Amino acid sequence: MAGLNVSLSFFFATCALCEAARRASKALLPTGAYVSFAREAAAAAQLAACYLEMQVLVEIGPWAGGFGPDLLLTLVFLLFLVHGATFDGASANPAVALQEFLMAEESLLSTLLKLVAQGLGVQTACALTQRCWALELSDMHLLQSLMFTHCSSALRTSVLHGALVEGACAFFFHLTLLHLRHSLPVYRVPALALLVTMMAYTAGPFTSAFFNPALAASITFRCSGHTLLEYAQVYWLGPLTGMVLAVLLHQGHLPRLFQRNLLYRQKNKYRTPRGKLAPGSVDTHMPTKGCSGQEPGRGRVAATGLQLSLLAQEGEASRGFCHSPVPGVGDSSPWASCSVVEKGLKEKTSKYPEGFPRRLLQGSSPGQCSATPGGPPSCQLLGLLLELVQLGVLGKL
Repeated sequence: MAGLNVSLSFFFATCALCEAARRASKALLPTGAYVSFAREAAAAAQLAACYLEMQVLVEIGPWAGGFGPDLLLTLVFLLFLVHGATFDGASANPAVALQEFLMAEESLLSTLLKLVAQGLGVQTACALTQRCWALELSDMHLLQSLMFTHCSSALRTSVLHGALVEGACAFFFHLTLLHLRHSLPVYRVPALALLVTMMAYTAGPFTSAFFNPALAASITFRCSGHTLLEYAQVYWLGPLTGMVLAVLLHQGHLPRLFQRNLLYRQKNKYRTPRGKLAPGSVDTHMPTKGCSGQEPGRGRVAATGLQLSLLAQEGEASRGFCHSPVPGVGDSSPWASCSVVEKGLKEKTSKYPEGFPRRLLQGSSPGQCSATPGGPPSCQLLGLLLELVQLGVLGKL
């Protein structure tokens, strides 16, 4: 248990130092430099150091400390929970940085800075972890320090099978990441940690389940057993292919390269209404002053003019006589109601300049009343004008 306590202390110290580096760089550096470089370097260093120490527990722990798979998988899950909670939005994965570039979420310069920062962070973590092992704080550290220079390859299957395994792991990881990228961290972080733990259990015996090109290049590319080209096919080409397939399946296209959707048909969620505008749906309560700086009352007059035109359109093409006399009026001639309304309108408008009522009443004489099933529209028109005069709106003309 002494070796396990040393490893747990190493995990805690690594996360604490990287968190301190993140906070210091966030306070001292500009926002762009922190987001594109500093936090990615700190996250990559934290991930690489914890992975190297976890590798000690996986390779030496079962026979030196009696650690079972249940303990190791629990540690993997807890570590990725801590990573997700402390990374501050960093990915520490070149495949994720390239995914953001293909999704047109990051610029080329920002992506290149992230790739450089991730490589530097992983290399720094490897150097510092070796120095920590050289202190021989536990028997497992002593054995790992002796074995580090003569490491064995993490690829324990054929090149084709290894590339398929890494590509499948990257595909499911990136697809889950795309699906949960807008969800709350309280749901996204445990889901990704559980997914990584499951893939470490299933794909670990074959390729160690890196699906991280920077991490694999720094840890296993120097080990004997395979050539650099074979390692690149498995740990670079496989994860990048899985990432591209995940983006295509999720988006239907690569937004950075082309806009045409290859898999899904885009449906317009806005439908153009068909049919005529109902006269009663016209809103006459317009704001008193529009965005064009027009005078108060102009909007209401314009809306009233629209309503008047709609009322005029209700009449038939043929001209007729008003047929609804006003109740209580002695004159029951066909255009009695029109005459009464016109007379009242002229009395109300007598204070306005000469020619003003004539301009308004032009075309509304009794002889030009139009007959409609619902009543004489010309009388309705005159009544509406009379109401406008009483409100003082027509005085704004």
